[in-house]
Amino acid sequence: MYLTACEKCILKSYYGLGKTIRNVRKYHSENSFGFKRKVEKVYNVPEEVLNSRKEQSNFYRLVSAYKEHAHKSADVNPVSLAKSLSAVPELDFKRYGLNECDIVKFENILNTTKAEGTVAEAIDFLNESYNGHISAEFAYLESEEEREWFSRKMEELQYVELDSETKVKLATNLLLSQNFDNFLAKKFPGLKRYGGEGAESMMGFFHETFRLAALDDIEQVVLGMPHRGRLNLLTCLLNFPPARMFSKIKGNSDFPAKYQGSGDVLSHLISSTDLQFGEKSVHVSLLYCPSHLEIVNPMSMGKTRAKQMMAKDGDYGNCSGWSDKILNIQVHGDAAVNGQGVNQECLTLSRTPHFEIGGTIHLVVNNQVGFTTPSERGRSSRYCTDLAKMISAPVIHVNGDYPEHVLKATKLAFEYQRKFRKEIYIDLNCYRKWGHNELDDPTFTNPSLYSIIKSRGTVPDMYFNKLKEEGILKEEERNKIVDENWNWLEQHLKASDNYEPEDLAYKKQWEGITQAEESITTWDTGIDFDLMTFIGEKSVKTPEIFEIHPTLLRTHVKSRLSKVADGTNIDWSTAEALALGSLLFEGYNVRISGQDVGRGTFSHRHVMLVDQSTNNLYIPLNNIHPNQNTFLEVANSILSEEAVLGYEYGMSVENPNNLIIWEAQFGDFFNGAQIVFDACISAGEAKWLWSNGIVILLPHGYDGAGPEHSSCRMERFLQMSDSKFDKVDGDNINMQICQPSNPAQYFHLLRRQMVRNFRKPLVIIAPKTLLRLSACTSIFADMAHGTSFKPVIGEKQYEGPSITSILLTSGKHYYSLAEKRHAMGIKDTAILRIESFSPFPTLELRHEFSKYPNVKSVIWCQEEPQNMGAWSFVKPRFENMIGKKIKYCGRKTSAAPAVGVGKIHRQEAEDIVTKPFFKDFY
Repeated sequence: MYLTACEKCILKSYYGLGKTIRNVRKYHSENSFGFKRKVEKVYNVPEEVLNSRKEQSNFYRLVSAYKEHAHKSADVNPVSLAKSLSAVPELDFKRYGLNECDIVKFENILNTTKAEGTVAEAIDFLNESYNGHISAEFAYLESEEEREWFSRKMEELQYVELDSETKVKLATNLLLSQNFDNFLAKKFPGLKRYGGEGAESMMGFFHETFRLAALDDIEQVVLGMPHRGRLNLLTCLLNFPPARMFSKIKGNSDFPAKYQGSGDVLSHLISSTDLQFGEKSVHVSLLYCPSHLEIVNPMSMGKTRAKQMMAKDGDYGNCSGWSDKILNIQVHGDAAVNGQGVNQECLTLSRTPHFEIGGTIHLVVNNQVGFTTPSERGRSSRYCTDLAKMISAPVIHVNGDYPEHVLKATKLAFEYQRKFRKEIYIDLNCYRKWGHNELDDPTFTNPSLYSIIKSRGTVPDMYFNKLKEEGILKEEERNKIVDENWNWLEQHLKASDNYEPEDLAYKKQWEGITQAEESITTWDTGIDFDLMTFIGEKSVKTPEIFEIHPTLLRTHVKSRLSKVADGTNIDWSTAEALALGSLLFEGYNVRISGQDVGRGTFSHRHVMLVDQSTNNLYIPLNNIHPNQNTFLEVANSILSEEAVLGYEYGMSVENPNNLIIWEAQFGDFFNGAQIVFDACISAGEAKWLWSNGIVILLPHGYDGAGPEHSSCRMERFLQMSDSKFDKVDGDNINMQICQPSNPAQYFHLLRRQMVRNFRKPLVIIAPKTLLRLSACTSIFADMAHGTSFKPVIGEKQYEGPSITSILLTSGKHYYSLAEKRHAMGIKDTAILRIESFSPFPTLELRHEFSKYPNVKSVIWCQEEPQNMGAWSFVKPRFENMIGKKIKYCGRKTSAAPAVGVGKIHRQEAEDIVTKPFFKDFY
């Protein structure tokens, strides 16, 4: 009798074969592929015993094959183009030397009450568990506990029966969704509504998830969802007034008139509501969703974490645990879930420190087509959900034609997330009835698929007929459900003509925050001298038993203590620490995230220190005083921009009392997150009334680094700004874009974000070389009470009638120009710094120019090429508002932000600081 090594291991594991094997002789034989394999010859064991054990071993292999491969042939596609399900060789029992009539033991192998049975009976059980209208991928899970748990639950599903009440509720939700689509189709036939037709079973998923969440004492569900079926969910389950929706369809604003905003399209509407299930309730927040597919997902994760932090049942400063009271759900389209890289980034984030939220339940509404692209052309993998394997997340595949199976899949997914606090996916296989939208003709590109779709009945009707046959629902009961809902929608349609939008903005934790005014306000953002000294000392204080790096001890700790003792030579990192520490002291939380933000890209920040002996982390600012209840969260992120910034945006829109800072490693790294800037940060308040005070730090400056990492592309942000060029700006602009040129200015900008009674995004064109430039320092007096951010910085030593030329500039370029002016002995030229581009500092510039009656020439000086930087933004505003012509001095137009040749860079750097002092500019 010969056993392969694999078979021997199985037998030893299950039947103690190792105790009976004696006199084993090893040799090699060739298999059918010509490769040699090791086999073992076994003596002194009765032939019938070995045959029985081998048969049992082969049966175990068959069971394992079903768990791993049955999903490949499962009947989960309601509109399959294939005539029959594809054969899966691994599921052929003959492959394992078994006969249908063989008696095998079920105990400890199958989750059934029978101790043994035939192979045929086992195959029926396995097909019912793994190869029917619901299947799963879980064999690749790294945890044996999770694999065994999932296997047991899958085999239990066939015994789960829904009660009549649950079935009626499920049928009702499906019928209401269908009826809503029919109503809109009749009343607004030309409307693109992105209905749920073909995917109505998702309503079963939503209702069951919300119900289970309430029963499990989850307080809040944060839901990120694209447009497909969104309106159905809003009106059928999330208490959204149809009158508000119909008013929107008729062209009216969904905001009260007192708010300024441009609004958004119908398919992006939201709801925030309490749902009641018996004596339990849960709050569900459906987030706004830009049309940039999937970008809502990191937003929903960030918003979930911010809510978890408010629940305060985890140590978030040290990233220990998460709240069990807040659940994140994400809904995806099949083409987008694997096509949009932000999803891979989100999965990478999902289990990392300071980003983990305890697992998300993912629903993929698998329409089997992306816009008009068939699924087989939309990906390289078997399933659209294969990205789940990158973090060993299980996937449940379910046929959307079988709503009860969808509920079972939902319950399984919920239980897994609750038990293991990890990601899980439900792949809901369904279809779109009308194509990409209701005005589309999908037969142009998918004639075969839509031939099947048009010839079949609807899911709600098929399920009702099933319940009708079971005697659970009658025709008159169905008619009552549909007619009452139709009449209800008719009433709301009539009411929509006079509908006044409800004021839902700035409630709960946002109480006291408002939209900014059209006027300009100045805020005292200074603090006491004693507080500056106290925080400065605390910002570098470590425990007695803590081995700090010797270089940092000298350049960071001792240097800072010396500076704060004197109140002079305050550098960039010290000013930042004073700003963050003072905000923590005043009761705000602060979070700074990005790549290596703890020490800073340029090794300047060091708010997070590492013990050189134990590798333990320590954040001094989290230990300002013993009873401190606010904290600085330092989130060194993965190498991602899009998902991380989307995450931080989600955190910032949740709570106005959290200062959220995202720092790009270099300024141009932001372009990996351009969607977040375009769709959310720059336009979120105008579209959705979502105010936020997120701070974006973009290191910028030309220092010979080459085309990349020199420019943060400030021109792109300036182009996104709604700062006026024909009238004085107020505070109510979409976002602030500033380039502070000294540490005190940076200090005031950070504090101003929290001190004001409104929130605006702040893009800071941050320095690199200025971080350690000796000329770029501040003193305590610049940050004391009564001081504030200055939109324009003038020069007192260069004022009056003797000045005939003014150079306007910003940022580090000022120091280069001032150094060259000194070297050349120039006395008749003043250099003014614009610190704020948006809002444009019209009043401050007018005030400064009033000091120069004899100016003949005004020159804008910048490091960037002429087609980049602030030139095209400054010129029309300066000339329109100040009334003077302005000339340009900087690099020539260029395709690349900077050159990559050292000699050329040095020559350019010399030219742009020398030319503006020549008289040919007059």
